[in-house]
Amino acid sequence: MRNRPKQARGPTNALTKAKYIAINAFLIFHILAIACWCLPIDSPLITLCKDRVRPYFLWSGLFQSWDMFSPIPKAANTYIEATIVFKDGSRTTWTFPRMEQLTLTERYFKERYRKYAENLPRDQNDALLPDAARYIARLNSTPSHPARTVMLIQKWSFIVPRADGSYIPEPWGQHILYGYGVKPEDLQ
Repeated sequence: MRNRPKQARGPTNALTKAKYIAINAFLIFHILAIACWCLPIDSPLITLCKDRVRPYFLWSGLFQSWDMFSPIPKAANTYIEATIVFKDGSRTTWTFPRMEQLTLTERYFKERYRKYAENLPRDQNDALLPDAARYIARLNSTPSHPARTVMLIQKWSFIVPRADGSYIPEPWGQHILYGYGVKPEDLQ
């Protein structure tokens, strides 16, 4: 029989065990939290779980809303675009990436834009509008061509079913969500 070296006990073994416990706790928390978040059951325990994880899920982007599928599917196509007015008076339009206009690979990497654009117009997210406008201003400005104003515009077209099950395309409506006067420090 060979003499096997004994496993070292001490800081290295304790650190390995701590990492193992931390990783498992992380996984268990996320699996349970995501399951509670996605369950379509209206119970006090599920509601309590959702309320506790809501800030973390919103911050991390893990939130999911199933209103696209049930109980009542979305009744409108919507998207958000920005009209940018530059210092020289010229204008351009910038649109958040729209999933129906992207390739499958692009959709994978830009899905968060859809979630962000769907949630941006909600009243409880009004505090995000100035940040969105500043981001768009920085994205579209150069030192020689700075943005002066950004207007966020929500566009929508209702989805109206016909008697035969097909759908009638409705005209697009629009609403100005927010107008922002860009400051020089916003572009840095």
